[in-house]
Amino acid sequence: MTVAADIKTDTSAFATIRTPDLQPRPVKVKATGVKVFYGAKQALHGVTIDIPDRTVTAFIGPSGCGKSTFLRCFNRMNDTIVGARVEGEILLDNRNIYAPDLDVVELRARVGMVFQKPNPFPKSIFENVAYGPRIHGLARTKAELEEVVVTSLQKASLFNEVKDRLQEPGTGLSGGQQQRLCIARAIAVSPDVILMDEPCSALDPIATAKVEELIDELRANYTIVIVTHSMQQAARVSQRTAFFHLGHLVEEGPTNMIFTKPIEQRTQDYITGRFG
Repeated sequence: MTVAADIKTDTSAFATIRTPDLQPRPVKVKATGVKVFYGAKQALHGVTIDIPDRTVTAFIGPSGCGKSTFLRCFNRMNDTIVGARVEGEILLDNRNIYAPDLDVVELRARVGMVFQKPNPFPKSIFENVAYGPRIHGLARTKAELEEVVVTSLQKASLFNEVKDRLQEPGTGLSGGQQQRLCIARAIAVSPDVILMDEPCSALDPIATAKVEELIDELRANYTIVIVTHSMQQAARVSQRTAFFHLGHLVEEGPTNMIFTKPIEQRTQDYITGRFG
C-alpha cells in the first residue's frame, strides 16, 4: 500500500495498515452533536460519529484535542468530574446512555474501560478478574466464578502465564501482564464495548505488540474504541480512524483512507507531521 502522491511522508511507517473488513457492520454506538464543557471551557464541539459493532475504531490527534474526553463520554466517566457537562446524544444499541432512568453501574459493566496506566486492584490475580462478576451477580456458584476467571484470562492471552500463581498479587506482574489482566477484568463482566485510553503508552515494544495482537483477536467479539498517540498503532490495530483537533472531529473513515487519502487538509498535515 502506498501513500497518496501529494502526501510527503515515509510510506513505510504505515505499511502494516490492515485491510478493512468488507462486510458492513451495524452501528453499536451512535453519537450526535456531543459537546462537553468543563465549567465555562468547552472541550468538545458537536461531535457526531457512528461506531460500528465488532470493529476497532481509533481516535487520533494531538494532545488536548478532545479524544480522551470523548471516549469517557461513552461510559459516563465525565460524570465523576466536578463541573463537567455533556450535551448531545449518545446511543448504545439505540438507547440514550444519558437518559435519566439509565443505570450507570449497568452501563459501565456493558462498556468496559482500560486505562493508560495498568491499574490492577491490590488483590490476587484471581480476585482482580472475579471482582466484577461477583458484584454483578454473574456467577451463581464457585465453579461458575472460576470458569469466568479462567475464560477471561484465556481471552486476554494471559492464562498460560499466570495459571500457577492465581492467588499471587496482580501488582506483582510485569507492566504488560498487568495491562492484559486489566483487559481480562474488563471482559469478565461480558461487556459489549471496550474502551482503551492509550493502553500501550506505558509499555515496552514487546508488551505493546502482545496487547495489539490481543486487540485484533478481541474485535471478533467486542466493539473496541482506542485512543492512541501513535499513528502507527492506529494503522496497525484499527479498521476505522477518527481524527480530532481542538475539540472538533475533523474527519473519520476507514483507516486505510484516513492514512493514505485524507479529505481534510488538517488531517493530511497531522498525518505528515506538520503539527502535533
